[in-house]
Amino acid sequence: MEFNFARAFEKLGPSLLNGIGTVVYVTILGFLFAFIFAMILAVGTLSKNKLLVRILGVFIEIIRGTPLLVQFFYIYYVVPLLLNAIAGLFGLNTNIQLEAITCGAMGFAINYGCYMTEVIRSAIVSIDLGQREAGLALGFTEKQVLFRFIIPPALRNSIPVFGNYLVMMIKDTSLLSMITVQELLLRTKTFASQTFLTVEAYTILALVYLVISLPLSQLCKILERKLRKV
Repeated sequence: MEFNFARAFEKLGPSLLNGIGTVVYVTILGFLFAFIFAMILAVGTLSKNKLLVRILGVFIEIIRGTPLLVQFFYIYYVVPLLLNAIAGLFGLNTNIQLEAITCGAMGFAINYGCYMTEVIRSAIVSIDLGQREAGLALGFTEKQVLFRFIIPPALRNSIPVFGNYLVMMIKDTSLLSMITVQELLLRTKTFASQTFLTVEAYTILALVYLVISLPLSQLCKILERKLRKV
């Protein structure tokens, strides 16, 4: 069997460059909303309202207990049907459809947000109670103490973990091909099926993911070492 990596790279390269743009866009958007969602859930799980804590706990377990790919399918295929059904109850004839890339960002936000919730919650709980007492002694309210004296150092301690989640999210963008997002994997599958350069195409794809992920992984390790010295 003869391989033609030069031809595969020449033909597939421009398409993968466009795919990288899609991957970066979905990752940044998904990670940003995942962080915001995780912050809200983390603060909620620390609430004194036991009913709220239980509801959030059940929701988090449901999300963490189901595969990310299934959640993508559910958001892309099922959620529009449910929205149209609900609209129909009010006599509205709608045809709500969600863009695949939007569903991908939503899926990442919900799934990774639930995993990051525990990271943030644990980091908040690990902060010395002395900081809380000092803040209250200075006349700050509980809410002000939480957002000024507890959450900032907690988030700083969690930065390395967030970095690892970011790398994982980049690799998980390959799942978006299942809901028709034109990311790296779908572009490679299309190219391989048209040219039969299967070995070359998927080898190049693997290298592209490595080129994206390895520098980020190393950056996370460097950041973690620096934070330990602080």
